[in-house]
Amino acid sequence: MAICERLAATYPSARCSLDFDSPFQLLIATILSAQCTDKRVNMVTGPLFARWPDPARLAAADGALEGVIRSTGFFRAKARNIRGCCQALVDRHGGRVPDTLADLVALPGVGRKTANVLLGSALGRAEGVVVDTHVGRLSTRLGLTRHADPVRAERDLMAVVPREHWIDLSHRLIEHGRRTCAARSPHCDSCALSDLCPRVGMRPPAGKTAGS
Repeated sequence: MAICERLAATYPSARCSLDFDSPFQLLIATILSAQCTDKRVNMVTGPLFARWPDPARLAAADGALEGVIRSTGFFRAKARNIRGCCQALVDRHGGRVPDTLADLVALPGVGRKTANVLLGSALGRAEGVVVDTHVGRLSTRLGLTRHADPVRAERDLMAVVPREHWIDLSHRLIEHGRRTCAARSPHCDSCALSDLCPRVGMRPPAGKTAGS
């Protein structure tokens, strides 16, 4: 697929920007990343895992957990999900992170996006495509999906993108969204995909019409 090949050439080193040393750490970091930047999450997870390094201890974390993760936003809901997720890991999986999509999405606070991040970036398993804000927006702009709903957008991407690109595509689209294809002012003149992009939903520059 031309888009995948072009992105691979442009961002050959793109990777998950969340810091982690284990599948468990990536799972918790991804829960924290909802409505929060990865940079902020990385600032929080160091102290978090130093204090509560495993599912059993994190499941039993006291009210101090909310204080540690407060800066990531929605901290009460995230703390509740983290405790519930860790308790489920202890009760159902012997304190280990499961390696199947079905088991992961059954954990509190874990949806398809989080499960796909974990499977792809920690385990190297392409079970789906991570659709975050950047991926959803760029996929629409590139004409790969017309759906705003992440699950439906993911299905569209899985249908048109070869499986071997599923993991890296998300990382590269995120990088492209940050560097070039901004939401309001994309740098189309310097875009590596300019000749492949139909610019769905974008207004043409003043004095031009779509397709000119």
